[in-house]
Amino acid sequence: MNKTREAECRKKAKDLVSKMTLTEKVYQLRHTAPAIPRLGLSAYNYWNEALHGVARAGEATVFPQAIGMAAAFDEELLGLVADVISTEGRAKFNIQDKYGDNGIYKGLTFWAPNINIFRDPRWGRGHETYGEDPYLTSRLGVSFVKGIQGDDDKYMKAAACAKHFAVHSGPESIRHSFNAECSKQDLRETYLPAFKALVTEAKVEAVMGAYNRTNGEACCASKTLLQDILRKEWGFEGHVTSDCWAIRDINEGHGITSSPVESVGLAMTNGCDINCGNLFEYLLQAVGKGYTTEERIDEALTNVLTTRFKLGILDEDENGNFVSGYNTESDNPYASIDYTHVDSYTSKDINLRMSEESIVLLKNDGGMLPLNKNNIRAIGVIGPNADNRKALVGNYEGTASEYVTVLEGIRREVENSGTRVYASNGCDLYKPKVEPLGEKSDRLAEVKAVCDVSDVIVAVMGLDATLEGEEGDTGNAYGSGDKPNLLLPGLQQEVLDAIAASGKPAVLVVLAGSAIALDKASSQFKAIIQGWYPGALGGTAIANVIFGKKNPEGHLPLTFYSEKNTLPEFTDYNMKGRTYRYMTEEPLYPFGYGLSYTDFEETVTKIVAGPDAYRQVNGELDRNNIYYKSGADSIDITVKVANKGNMAGAATVQAYVDYTALNLKGAPVRQLKALKKVHLAAGEEKEVTISLDENAFGLFDENGEWKLNPGNYKVYIGNQQPDRRSEELTGKKCMGISVIVE
Repeated sequence: MNKTREAECRKKAKDLVSKMTLTEKVYQLRHTAPAIPRLGLSAYNYWNEALHGVARAGEATVFPQAIGMAAAFDEELLGLVADVISTEGRAKFNIQDKYGDNGIYKGLTFWAPNINIFRDPRWGRGHETYGEDPYLTSRLGVSFVKGIQGDDDKYMKAAACAKHFAVHSGPESIRHSFNAECSKQDLRETYLPAFKALVTEAKVEAVMGAYNRTNGEACCASKTLLQDILRKEWGFEGHVTSDCWAIRDINEGHGITSSPVESVGLAMTNGCDINCGNLFEYLLQAVGKGYTTEERIDEALTNVLTTRFKLGILDEDENGNFVSGYNTESDNPYASIDYTHVDSYTSKDINLRMSEESIVLLKNDGGMLPLNKNNIRAIGVIGPNADNRKALVGNYEGTASEYVTVLEGIRREVENSGTRVYASNGCDLYKPKVEPLGEKSDRLAEVKAVCDVSDVIVAVMGLDATLEGEEGDTGNAYGSGDKPNLLLPGLQQEVLDAIAASGKPAVLVVLAGSAIALDKASSQFKAIIQGWYPGALGGTAIANVIFGKKNPEGHLPLTFYSEKNTLPEFTDYNMKGRTYRYMTEEPLYPFGYGLSYTDFEETVTKIVAGPDAYRQVNGELDRNNIYYKSGADSIDITVKVANKGNMAGAATVQAYVDYTALNLKGAPVRQLKALKKVHLAAGEEKEVTISLDENAFGLFDENGEWKLNPGNYKVYIGNQQPDRRSEELTGKKCMGISVIVE
């Protein structure tokens, strides 16, 4: 959308606000905004969800959960997914508005994406995020927002929302009273970069405040976050919404204020524009008591209504009267999107592609996978997630027109090959027995029987969104949505022990939205697949990978810790020892890791840097070191990627900057700073170019100030991270380039 059109929308919004009474203004600032017939304003509910598909409003395409889509490491594909989501959102809005349904989950203001950093694997909502890395989260978040909001000059397709601002990643059980304390260094290096990228690059329309406090300030009423950083430093021009009922936490949970009137006054004054909840009704009293002003309320409502004008669901007619809602005669290209676009064949094709790209092959000893179904007389599919629809979708999900579980996907794949499929759920997901009146391990004998009659076993274990998710939403066995530990729950490991003891070739498929410590399973199984929550068609995607119709190409967007690793306290927001960027212990499976059925070879073919990038040493040009100064041109590195195997696949060229030689206090060990995904046919070669500018080398110091520190840096490029564990698992090393910053 161009700037002229944005200014026009804001002017119209300001004009509309000027015609309202204070009472009318206040009630427009709740997520359930009522109609004002005299002004042509229809009712509108700002609360809608679209984390991985239009959610909670009937049929829609259900894509893999966000953490799975992150594993694809594919910005372009995620943008395509977001475009499908906004298309379906428009189709559903148009028909719902036509028939007078403007309730919750029916609007075009989508409260997604969740770009919090998955800093601790116990956090229940981590599967809503794009993982543990600020750079990957930034790139994927920008792509998602652009896909949601569209690229029309005059109208926004749908409005995206960056949440939860900021420094929010559990624990869920105390989020309404918790104070997340972090250093200025960690705030800038870890917790804010993705939000900044979405605001400054993607022009995200909305930002949602978190439930918790950050360094003593309630996030939904934080002058530091909402005024100093978001508005003044980053130039944010959209609207800010509270998380749902978070305003009441300011007095009830955090004890910052002593009454709801003070809470809403503080939130409004410090930059919260709209309240998910009903506490903003107290704004009338807050103005009367001097806790906030009507001028600030006017500003907030102008911010909020500008979004509706930009969407084209609120406008002026030729007579200067305001009209709102679905309008087929509008010049808005999105107003004509009809219901046939919902979960269409095209949407399903993109969904399956994303499901396939998200799958990560963690282990494949001896090339056990892919399986040849023509050589298998009988296959056993065992585990509580084998036929579990909930394990396909994660949370904040819609209703798909079709679901394919792993068991169903395998059955469909082998149905014409004469292979018989035996199945057992093996155990409950977390309870000690399947049947309420049964005895402990009441499916273990069946597991052994299936192993006896099968040639190959596929074990499907893990979690689902009843075990990890949002507090108050999940209601899981552990109470809050967070995990108590990283182990497979219940009797799942006991079932894996029985499968391993059978001696039959076996594949482990893990459906979960977070890292599980798979130490024992890794010693028992020759092949392990991380399938995440793979979406409505996830069973088809996983079967395609198991039987070689699709080459796995996913990479881990988070560290898979070993049982031997030491995790800091869950409530400690210091990044020391957390994630691949700061941990010094060796993980089980590292960030950025993922195997393929084919073999890729990467070679640096060209490096283009500034005119002073190379120096004379002993009378000869030194090509071993690149010299770099602040403000210099980017370093452009061309990499040739060759598929040396006999199967088509995709490599993800990852560039990491290593800072260890600088020996700076609080600095990360290394960070991902560029990536390019390339698809190659068997035997094919392609060149990709990645660029690194000063932002790749600069770091934030203890005062939160960005600095380009002089010293020796190492840039590593490969299909993985340059750590010892990745080298051990893949048998490959990354290419290293020395950069000397002056």
